[in-house]
Amino acid sequence: MSLLDIWLGILQGLGTTAKVTGYGLIFAVPFALIFGVAQYLTTGVTRFFITAVIEFWRSSAVIILLFVFYYALPIVGVTLSAMTVSAMVLGLNAGGYASQAVRAGLQALERGQKEAGMALGLSRPAILVLIELPQALVAMSPTFINQIMQLVKATALVSLVTLTDMTFRAKEIAQTEYKPVMIYTSLLLAFFVVCYPIALLGRWVEARVKPGRGSPHGV
Repeated sequence: MSLLDIWLGILQGLGTTAKVTGYGLIFAVPFALIFGVAQYLTTGVTRFFITAVIEFWRSSAVIILLFVFYYALPIVGVTLSAMTVSAMVLGLNAGGYASQAVRAGLQALERGQKEAGMALGLSRPAILVLIELPQALVAMSPTFINQIMQLVKATALVSLVTLTDMTFRAKEIAQTEYKPVMIYTSLLLAFFVVCYPIALLGRWVEARVKPGRGSPHGV
């Protein structure tokens, strides 16, 4: 098998890698926004439980979460598809990290933003939606893009639950061709080709939102 054949074989799993990433974002984005905002707004016991949920997904090893949700849950009568488990675990793990960017972005805003909204007679939810979140999300956008890249790289683990992603295809080829160095180097380059444009997008966004470059600040 030539190097080109190896590349083409690995890229047969690109569709699955893209699906896991896309479905993972469906879990990651709402989780990050809801729990990041909730952690910012709450105090006391409520904040403790919100933080506990975030830290469960953020601090647990992804490979163990995949194993538990795919192989252990059926023992208690709950069966999820490999795609659902992969998207949920990888998405909520990424969302846990992104939620901290949401919280930090909101906390970094000047207190005057909220006070100006109150002076205009806006309710607390309206201040959050109309004033605080738009500014915070602009500042957080580079972090969000970086999390997308981390999510793509994390898809290398979904072969554990039998999804035929690029890593699964590389393993299959390695079992028949006995060229592990060439095959896994090709896999490394495949992930680089997929992730590098995302990294460039992150740098471009970061340059656009830097203070002094026209990003929105203040009310």
